[in-house]
Amino acid sequence: QVQLVESGGGLVQPGGSLRLSCAASGFTLDSYAIGWLRQAPGKEREVVSRLPSKLGRVYYADSVKGRFTISRDNAKNTVFLQMNNLKPEDTAVYYCARSGPLRTGAQWWAVREYDTWGQGTQVTVSS
Repeated sequence: QVQLVESGGGLVQPGGSLRLSCAASGFTLDSYAIGWLRQAPGKEREVVSRLPSKLGRVYYADSVKGRFTISRDNAKNTVFLQMNNLKPEDTAVYYCARSGPLRTGAQWWAVREYDTWGQGTQVTVSS
């Protein structure tokens, strides 16, 4: 059974850090691109980062560039999202999701390019 399980969320003060984990089972992570997405209350889900399956470009949304880092541990079949200098506007439920190769003309930040979602983990940035 294909499954993704996120963990590592929590409450953190502005300027703090968290590291989210996405553990995969039922498939090999490095055979697929993996994205981290988030959804804040009252807002649409957005892709914040994408890690390719093999060598290739890593993408970050402008809102997180320079603060978030996506990485993968193939031995653990896990993808991470290191989040530094967190801001209140980063508050959201964070999801990891699997993606195949981008379809012709598709953009890396298109939510429809991702399937097999995890259940999400809540990140709250507040003083």
